[in-house]
Amino acid sequence: MLEQVRSYSLRPSKRIRPGLVLVGYALGRGDTRAPSGLWRFAAATELLHTFMLIHDDVADQADTRRGGAALHKMLGEGRLGENLAIVIGDHLYGRSLEVMLGCNLPDADVATRYFLKVCRYTAAGQYMDIRLPHQPLAELSIYNALRVAYLKTALYGFTAPLVCGAMLSGGDPELINKLERFGRYVGTAYQLRDDLLGLYGQSSVVGKPTDSDLAQGKRTFPLLAAYLRASPEARQELETLCIPGPKDDTMLQRARELVEQHGGRAATERLIERSTNAASRILHSLPEAGGLKQMLRDLLQMLMIREA
Repeated sequence: MLEQVRSYSLRPSKRIRPGLVLVGYALGRGDTRAPSGLWRFAAATELLHTFMLIHDDVADQADTRRGGAALHKMLGEGRLGENLAIVIGDHLYGRSLEVMLGCNLPDADVATRYFLKVCRYTAAGQYMDIRLPHQPLAELSIYNALRVAYLKTALYGFTAPLVCGAMLSGGDPELINKLERFGRYVGTAYQLRDDLLGLYGQSSVVGKPTDSDLAQGKRTFPLLAAYLRASPEARQELETLCIPGPKDDTMLQRARELVEQHGGRAATERLIERSTNAASRILHSLPEAGGLKQMLRDLLQMLMIREA
């Protein structure tokens, strides 16, 4: 089992969270020296992320992840593979906390508590992400999608690792506040780009199915933005097309066309740009930290053009 998890975990990936822990620490200290315990804490965030991906794929009934089979598909057919994957996810959750608390850095307990609080918010975002597809589009607004993006992605994927890195360095409250806001804007842009990839991306490039959002009826920002602008006839068609369940290629293509025609894609691109610009303004006020500030600039650039 551990060999399978190792193989799954070491597939090519962006490793954004561990990188941001290191950047947050460097920003707090003003240089790039990193003690060995920091590398352990950073690795623990990747273990925690792997746990979430495993459970996410079971909930979403996803077949692939990072260009290969999802872990529950590697472990067995049907419920057996799903049950084993859930247990392995629980194991990785416990192991990640062990590593965080055992990294031997002075403020490890403070940073770990912060990360755990964020995990609770992430669970709330995941709950909404699963629950909202069972509500009519007419009962929802773009703010529902933005709330999911903030809770499920921005806080956990960007704010938490940056803030925890700064906490571990003894960074001052002003810096931590800036990193919290920076992470919120970057994470929102990242999730919105992911929403577009879930509609218009190519599975071979993204490394996971790009029809799963529509198949599950996910209430993403592009979809809700298009629904808000659509005619009554188009709204009814979107309601029908976005009921959770299997969809053939014709239905998927029609849903994509409606989102495009009624401005959902363009509205999402505009919000990505606004969020990225807001993050850039905060970035300008951060210390250079031995050149690592450039890593955050590169991240922002990647979000604007990301294809995977």
